[in-house]
Amino acid sequence: MTRILVVDNYDSFVYTLNGYLLQLGAETEVVRNDSFSVVDAAARIAEYDAVLLSPGPGTPAAAGVSIPIVLAAL
Repeated sequence: MTRILVVDNYDSFVYTLNGYLLQLGAETEVVRNDSFSVVDAAARIAEYDAVLLSPGPGTPAAAGVSIPIVLAAL
């Protein structure tokens, strides 16, 4: 089973996306973009097969750990 970390950037659409992933058989965990530190981002994503970043309001500066997660995944 594919494990996907879903990063919630404070947009209600995240639950629609998460529902689609569950219908496809994925195991997911939804976390808020400020629920863990930038330092922990690389270790956190290592536990998953994929990461999905939800849309959200605001600018990249307000995206919490979203940008560090992308950089750690590269």
